Amino acid sequence: MDGKEQLTIIIPMLNEVARGIEERHLTNPTPCTELTVAGVLEHMIGLGSMFAPMFRGEDPTELDAADAPETPRTERFQAVMDDLLAAVNSPGALDRTIQTPGGPMPGAAFARMVALDGLVHGWDLASSTGQPWLPPRELVVEVDTFAREAVSDDLRASGAFGPECDVAADASPLEGLIAFTGRTVERTVSAV
Repeated sequence: MDGKEQLTIIIPMLNEVARGIEERHLTNPTPCTELTVAGVLEHMIGLGSMFAPMFRGEDPTELDAADAPETPRTERFQAVMDDLLAAVNSPGALDRTIQTPGGPMPGAAFARMVALDGLVHGWDLASSTGQPWLPPRELVVEVDTFAREAVSDDLRASGAFGPECDVAADASPLEGLIAFTGRTVERTVSAV
C-alpha cells in the first residue's frame, strides 16, 4: 500500500473526525502535548496548505493566520485535507522530488510521511474529542513499518516526534504506533 493509497483512507477518516469536533472541544488538550484540539487542527491546516502545492510541483504557500477566512476551523480543515488528497493524486505527485521542510524527498516517500502524520494526529484528535479512531489494521501495520524506518533520532531531536513510550505487551498495532511516536497510550484505545 503506497502513500497515496494510505492517504485515500486516512483523509476521509480525518474529515469524519473533524465533523465530530464541537466548539467546546477546541480547548481540549491532546496527546500531542504542546497542542490543543484547535492547535492540532491549525497545525494540519498549515501543513496541508503547504504540502498540497508541493505535491503538484508548485512552490509552497505560507498561510497567514490573519488571512484565514471566517469559515469555521473544522470546515477549513476538511477543505485543506480534500485539496491535499487531490494534490497527492495529481499527475506525477509521487514521482517528483519534493523540497520538504526536512530536505528533498521522493514524492512517494513524502506521501508516506504525510500519511504517518495524518494517522497519528487523527488519533490525537479522536481521542481528545471522545470519537473512535479505527483505521484498518493493514494500514496501521504499513504505516508503522514505514515509521520505524523513517523516524530517526535526528527527527525525534527536531521535536517532530517524542521519545518512544512504553506500551503493554499485548498492545494492538495502533497502540504500538502511537507509543512509537512518543505518545502515552491509555488502554481505552480501541485495539485494531
